[in-house]
Amino acid sequence: MHKNYLEISQVGIEFPTEAEPFRALQNVNLSIQQGEFISLIGHSGCGKSTVLNIIAGLYQATEGGIILEGREVDEPGPDRAVVFQNHALLPWLTVYQNVELAVKCVFKKTKSKAEIREWIEHNLELVHMDHAMHKRPGEISGGMKQRVGIARCLAMQPKVLLMDEPFGALDALTRAHLQDSLMEIQNRLGNTVVMITHDVDEAVLLSDRIVMMTNGPAASIGEVLDINLQRPRDRLSLAEDPAFNAYRQQVLRFLYEKQKNPAAKPKQVESASKSEPKTDKVSAPEAA
Repeated sequence: MHKNYLEISQVGIEFPTEAEPFRALQNVNLSIQQGEFISLIGHSGCGKSTVLNIIAGLYQATEGGIILEGREVDEPGPDRAVVFQNHALLPWLTVYQNVELAVKCVFKKTKSKAEIREWIEHNLELVHMDHAMHKRPGEISGGMKQRVGIARCLAMQPKVLLMDEPFGALDALTRAHLQDSLMEIQNRLGNTVVMITHDVDEAVLLSDRIVMMTNGPAASIGEVLDINLQRPRDRLSLAEDPAFNAYRQQVLRFLYEKQKNPAAKPKQVESASKSEPKTDKVSAPEAA
């Protein structure tokens, strides 16, 4: 692995408002290694999605910037693919055709028609959706749609896979299956992944490091937690693993004690810290 593969340096951003500029982020610094899985977590309004959008090139930082493999990021590009919470598939196209759109944008001049077809089928197989390649989005489940969205991003061969709460809208069982699939894919391909989540268990299960954001406005990185759990990871084995539960408690302590959500009632905070539910959610997703 190469150090400083993705560098977030002194990033701050302001958005204009009628009264005065709103400062969403202040002095955000993070170095990410190639092949690393990073989760961003924090209360609503802490700027997680804003960080992701700056990495994607969708927002321009007011100060500082993003360096990917030695080059400044100043616009969107296929080297940074985004998986959104909404799969964003075109309903009139088949599963195969939805992936084909992305592949042709990137590889139209470098791959033959046969190579493009083989590459699309390969990436659908990676997410276990090759059996449904000729179906349209309306004919498949929500979890299957999200698998297609992931396949579409992987087919672009991005240097960084950006995921904005990709499993947030799914039921618990489907989410667990997709988490397992994502771990399998990342282990196989060695992708560099930056993922936003509100789910503490998900962050600990998937991540090499968890980046915990302070509350906004002028949010920054509060703490970074290294997750030293052996890979491949098995959720059933980890459920009673003392190290796994210790990591969970460290994240919960930061979120509910050091960065209390003003909207949370004291009794709710106390019960969330003491209990050990299978899925811990901080709050509803923020708009930016």
